[in-house]
This record gives sequence, C-alpha cells and structure tokens, in this order.
Amino acid sequence: MAFGTQDEPDEVMNEINMTPLVDVMLVLLIIFIITIPVMKHAVNVELPRATNQAQDVKPQTIRLSVDAQGSYYWNDVKVEDASLPGLLQAEAAKNPQPDLHIRGDKEVRYERVAQAMAAAQRAGVRKIGFITEPNS
Repeated sequence: MAFGTQDEPDEVMNEINMTPLVDVMLVLLIIFIITIPVMKHAVNVELPRATNQAQDVKPQTIRLSVDAQGSYYWNDVKVEDASLPGLLQAEAAKNPQPDLHIRGDKEVRYERVAQAMAAAQRAGVRKIGFITEPNS
C-alpha cells in the first residue's frame, strides 16, 4: 500500500460551495416572513388627548426688615412685635410656602434679627434667607 499515490493529486478548491449560503438565506427569509406580521399586530386603542404644560407656581417673597432702632417692617410696612408671629404663621400655612428674606440694618443688635429668625422657625417657615449688600 503506497501512500501518496492516488489517481488525483490534492488540489486547492477554488469554487465557493453555495449550498450552505442558500440554506442560511432561506432560514433567514422564513424567520422574517414569520416575525413581520407579529411585529405589526397591535390592538387599536383610541388614546385621550391632553396638554401637559407645567405650571410653575412661584411663591412670593416676603421682606422682613429690621431697622437700626430694632423695629420690624413687613414688606416695607411697620409691624409690631406682637403681630409678627401671627403674620409668619399665616404665611407658613400657604402652599407653596413663600420665601422669607430678612434684611437687618448693620447697626441693629443681632438679638433682634435672632428673635425674628426664632419666630419664623416657630411658625414653620422653611425658607429663610438674608439680604446683604456687597462690599464696594
């Protein structure tokens, strides 16, 4: 028995075998034929129409000023010490709650500003800010 003695020598095959390619293409064609009607099948539902515009309700800003003598001013109107907690409670009950901006004179004792802050905290005001002037 002689190895290597065959009638035909080993040749390189230079033709593409088309059978596997055709099989793959037919399988893909069948998959697409089956899945396309499934993707287009839907229940027709009449959806309601609505506009959704966000309503930006901006809370008002209350200016509580303390002058050099220690007097309180509610939006530039002088307020007595006894009526301040009532005004703060009325504003704290609003929805949305307004911002409270405290403006203290540089000559006023800090005690008067601290009393206003404590009254605002007891009333339930959550947003308190301080107004200052920048250095020149």
